[in-house]
Amino acid sequence: MNPIAHLKEQIDREGLWITALQLERNQYLKVQGSMDTNLYWVAEGSLRIFVVEENEEHTIRFGYTHNFITALDSFLDEKPSDLYIQALKKTTVKVIDKATFMNFMKSTPENNTTWQLMLEQLVLQQMERERDILTVSPLERYKRVLKRSPQLFQEIPNKYIASYLRMTPETLSRIKKS
Repeated sequence: MNPIAHLKEQIDREGLWITALQLERNQYLKVQGSMDTNLYWVAEGSLRIFVVEENEEHTIRFGYTHNFITALDSFLDEKPSDLYIQALKKTTVKVIDKATFMNFMKSTPENNTTWQLMLEQLVLQQMERERDILTVSPLERYKRVLKRSPQLFQEIPNKYIASYLRMTPETLSRIKKS
């Protein structure tokens, strides 16, 4: 079984979710300058994490159904973050606070190992994305993301995918047509 799905089932069994939130399309789960130490399970829908620099949005990450999402910097260091988290369509998330989650993760060696695996996967994904952005052509970025995350192209509007890939929507459109 997928360790993330297994972890979610354990949290369900223990009744550790503090609430569920319904977000409408374009509604913010987190805004720039706020601190957020919650972890969210996307029960349905999709979200994006982005930052605004010089009035331009830069998409950093996506979260979709059956995945966890958080503003990781704020979650880890418990400080305000420049990140936004926005629903891209009607979305339902389950919420667990950091203290409850971390106590649960430390409660067994298996949970602790799962937490380590989650962090390792996240770091590796971020490193791969950075390498893609810095070293490969837009066409190669597109191909690599399509191979890694085909679900992305089913769930996320092209303008946000283009932002994530650091290209214009027109460039993405041309690449997809070729």
